[in-house]
Amino acid sequence: MAFGKLYLLPVPLAENTAIAVLPATHTELINHIRHYVVENEKTARKWLKEMGLKTPQSELEILVYGKHSEKQNLAPYFKAIKDGNDVALMSEAGCPGIADPGAELVAEAHRFGVEVVPLTGPSSILLSLMASGFNGQSFAFHGYLPIDKGARSKRLKELESIAERFSQSQIFIETPFRNNQLLDDILNSAHPQTQLCIACDITAESEFIQTKTLANWKKEKPDLHKRPAIFILYKKS
Repeated sequence: MAFGKLYLLPVPLAENTAIAVLPATHTELINHIRHYVVENEKTARKWLKEMGLKTPQSELEILVYGKHSEKQNLAPYFKAIKDGNDVALMSEAGCPGIADPGAELVAEAHRFGVEVVPLTGPSSILLSLMASGFNGQSFAFHGYLPIDKGARSKRLKELESIAERFSQSQIFIETPFRNNQLLDDILNSAHPQTQLCIACDITAESEFIQTKTLANWKKEKPDLHKRPAIFILYKKS
């Protein structure tokens, strides 16, 4: 029997936006697939419902992976595929494999010779870069910066230097409840004329995207507490 396919199924970034941000063909797909590998079962079931799932959820097989999946035996995640069934991989990050531990499952699929099918969906990282006005030909995503204040300040200065030297957009994130502290550290660590794009609540009604110099951000700081946000630092050489 031929292997099934591994579909990389994006989810909305905000509630009540599935119709606006996902193609209608995704609804057809999820009503065909019965096997899912997800980062969080509760939210995966919520998104499937919003995306138009008609199959009773009791008929679905949902396996959970996490940030430590690379240390686990990955074979159970591929049993359905080896039995000839298509499987959808879903992520809390929006797009599977991007800033997401599911990348290890995708890598394993390639090792097994399984066909991997990426699907269209919103990526907060790319949408923020698109709207920033910064260099979209050279950019780097760094994930989370150090929590320690001193180490984080040092890292921010390093990213600023890289941005200026290579004209490269430097993208990073923080846990939403620590966004305001990160913003303060950026403002205190980098040069006033360095530019910063803040993009939060992407695709939601409360979406906020602005690019300013740090000097101008200091004049009017937004409250980013508990708002999913992307930060992009840029300084032309």
